[in-house]
Amino acid sequence: MATIDVTVMGAGVFGLSVAYACAVRGASVRVIDPHGIASGSSGGLIGALAPHVPENWNDKKAFQFDSLIMADAFWRKVSELAGADVGYFRSGRLQPLADDRAVELARARALSAQNLWQGKAVWTVEAAGSSTWMPPSPSGLVVHDTLSGLIHPRRATRALADAVVALGGEVVREGATVGKIIWATGWAGMKEIGGNGVKGQAALLRYDAIGQPQLFADALHIIPHGDGTVAVGSTSEREFDAPFQTDAALDDVLARAYAAFPVLAGAVVVERWAGVRPRSKSRAPVLGLHPIRTGEYIANGGFKIGFGMAPKVGEVMADFILDGHDAIPEGFRA
Repeated sequence: MATIDVTVMGAGVFGLSVAYACAVRGASVRVIDPHGIASGSSGGLIGALAPHVPENWNDKKAFQFDSLIMADAFWRKVSELAGADVGYFRSGRLQPLADDRAVELARARALSAQNLWQGKAVWTVEAAGSSTWMPPSPSGLVVHDTLSGLIHPRRATRALADAVVALGGEVVREGATVGKIIWATGWAGMKEIGGNGVKGQAALLRYDAIGQPQLFADALHIIPHGDGTVAVGSTSEREFDAPFQTDAALDDVLARAYAAFPVLAGAVVVERWAGVRPRSKSRAPVLGLHPIRTGEYIANGGFKIGFGMAPKVGEVMADFILDGHDAIPEGFRA
């Protein structure tokens, strides 16, 4: 391989998105992860590409919106280069509305979405209807947004790695760190700079709802993947002793999911998963110059929205690292 221009530490979705964006621009890229591809929270089950609500707009919400709009072209190109299906689908999302206050708030957000989402997606309040794939709604109404998408996390992360290789890069478990160095090491990397990790537990059910919108009810994501499974989750645990073990908290998630969406009650659970999502103090991603590794860079803190943020994280970091163009939101700096 030619002289390495960029070394990325960490083969999760942030690290690989940065590596991919640099490789697309012709840089010679090496990705190093001693634990392998998607070994951290990028190897989870959910893959909800869901926007924040369209109100109280800020840099984080605007960045996420741009990234979600970029997602279709981004993942299509990754899939082509990798020769693999990443499970991306702009599915839209349904959310039941509990009462009159929830309906009033949802309708106000529909108006703000008309401006903030720039006509590229809509947020509407609709009658729940009688479809099998429809969450029970006490008000008889649901929010339907067309911005939300979904992706298969493991397939997408592995495809990103394959796309980097297809562009002439390498993804290895060990190697020299040379060139410009980016740290995208998840939970461990966040602890290094004063952030933390939040444990999440999720389950995968055998249930064919291919092509249906994702659901959000009782603070749970219900994600119909394109392989005939449905992912349900997750917990959000700040305190934990066993980061990679599932327990009774996941049983509670499943019970809530069955109550919110009874059609899933008979589905077979094919996998239970636990992992730790990297969370910064501000809850926003941390991008740019590394705060303690002089002359090096960081892309971390995807927390629960890493896959949704990844396309733009890669683009912005490649701009910064390779071209010196700084479009990183102020609130994302370490």
